[in-house]
Amino acid sequence: MTKIPLRRFTARVLPIDERGRVLLLHGFDPAQPERRFWFTIGGAVEDGETLQEAAARELYEEVGIRAGVEEFTGPHAEALIEFEWGEYAFTQDQAFFAIRVGEAAAVSFDHMEQIEKDTTIEHRWWSEEELESTTEVVHPADLATLLRKITTEETE
Repeated sequence: MTKIPLRRFTARVLPIDERGRVLLLHGFDPAQPERRFWFTIGGAVEDGETLQEAAARELYEEVGIRAGVEEFTGPHAEALIEFEWGEYAFTQDQAFFAIRVGEAAAVSFDHMEQIEKDTTIEHRWWSEEELESTTEVVHPADLATLLRKITTEETE
């Protein structure tokens, strides 16, 4: 089946708690539900939005955490990736922003779009060590290195 090409610019959000752990979502591609993976919060920039505005909106929509654009740091990394999901073949420019959140931050999937609710299983806080030692699929693959970079920069 031919995939629909889609080019987009995205803001990826790395909520980091007091223990230096990052919040990730666990889900799957609807075209391949048996292949599960962990991924960062975030999504496409809408017309007229800055990357930071998209980060704040996506953080609320995907996990129910409200934050102002001034609370985000970064971008800490940028990348161009290509991947398939559902009926689409994405070419995606992504910028990674960090935000400090309390350990007690309540995660809610209530504001997700239906397709996100249907393909997101759970959330989990991950430490650098857990990211480095897991055999599970995590996107991006170098997330432990990025998390270390962010937490090191904050303490300098």
